[in-house]
Amino acid sequence: MNCHTCGARMSSLVTSLPFKTSPATIVILKNLPVIQCDNCSEYFLDDPVMERVDVILKNVDSSAELEVVSYAA
Repeated sequence: MNCHTCGARMSSLVTSLPFKTSPATIVILKNLPVIQCDNCSEYFLDDPVMERVDVILKNVDSSAELEVVSYAA
């Protein structure tokens, strides 16, 4: 698969990404499977991964400023 931004090759990897769920809350998802460009670092999440991310983010404590959650497939 090639990157839609720069055309370079994309690879599957596991990383941590931040998600802002409210003006005051950031959730960091650890061990998240993504597909990332080898050149420009553009990334995307497969549909099943994004569906799981949505579920995880809906269940975070909205009163917390920062929460770190491990993605479990």
